[in-house]
Amino acid sequence: MRLNHTDLSTFTPYIEFARAAYCDSNKIAGWKCGGACDALPGFVPTLTGGDGAGTQYFYVGYWPAQSAVVVAHQGTDPKKMLAVLTDVNFNFMALDPALFPGIPGDIEVHSGWVIEHMKTANQILAEVERLMDQYSSTKVVLVGHSLGGALAELDTMFMTLNLPESTTVRGVTFGMPRVGNVAWARFFDSQVSNFTRINNKRDPVPVVPGRLLGFRHPATEIHIQPDGKAVICPDDGVDPQCSDKLVPDVLEGNIDDHGGPYNGILIGTQACTP
Repeated sequence: MRLNHTDLSTFTPYIEFARAAYCDSNKIAGWKCGGACDALPGFVPTLTGGDGAGTQYFYVGYWPAQSAVVVAHQGTDPKKMLAVLTDVNFNFMALDPALFPGIPGDIEVHSGWVIEHMKTANQILAEVERLMDQYSSTKVVLVGHSLGGALAELDTMFMTLNLPESTTVRGVTFGMPRVGNVAWARFFDSQVSNFTRINNKRDPVPVVPGRLLGFRHPATEIHIQPDGKAVICPDDGVDPQCSDKLVPDVLEGNIDDHGGPYNGILIGTQACTP
């Protein structure tokens, strides 16, 4: 199913939240990070953290335009080598049931993503709960690009399992790698009803770690085609218009597509003012 420009433009605020996550905490705390912050006037950041190396930057805040609490995680910046090293740690690891209550025992996820997520999970959850109470909000949005998208996927499940059932949890990611095994993808789809992965052209990141290693994406992918148009892909299969078919091997990808553009917007450190 093809999307028109108007359909894709509905994701623009989430693109801006994701690219703002590449900015350091001081800029985010004052919501003065350049174009990304300017595009989202009225957003109220209340918690920032990370150093962009040992721990990815992240922020939490309130979005009055949607009466929603937003959590955003920084993606992989090639200039920050510790974050890159996290990316190449392709081992499976079980999730902590204390963080993910009720998680099935056959679920395993990328160990690098789990370790990174554990660093900030409880701190972020406490702030989300505080803001939901302060603003009487029942909406939570999780966003991220690249590694930040993997963390947002984990956060989407984490929030779903820890917040009241009346909470509307939405996840939107860009150019994210695979997170977990088949059991993870199936359980995720059974628990999360509003999650979208947006991938750009021949970006190789969404096809790693490989399916042959046991990794799978949950539904649903929106794939921006080489001609700039977008299609909806229902799952992690090999639809000829979607990532797995267009990039059957990581060597056939184009890393320049990783940062976008997503609806005309590039995601990365270039979003931040000096």
